[in-house]
Amino acid sequence: MAETQDHSDIKSMSFEQALKELESIVERLEKGDVELEASILIYERGEALKIHCDTLLRKAEARVEKISLNQNGQPTGTEPLDVED
Repeated sequence: MAETQDHSDIKSMSFEQALKELESIVERLEKGDVELEASILIYERGEALKIHCDTLLRKAEARVEKISLNQNGQPTGTEPLDVED
């Protein structure tokens, strides 16, 4: 039976770092030259990386604001961006 790994290092990764590693994992799994036990372990890590990337994206989307304009096209302030789930 496959052992589970500690993926706590993922929490400190930037979005770009996590995405790069996730892409590497997908590439390795698609090649199909990884043994079953190793495939399970790297798949689990890939899932953890995906969740981390999704979380970082949601946080970034929540921080994005759109600029409100008045009738003359002049900025009047900002409001939250409507983000669809």
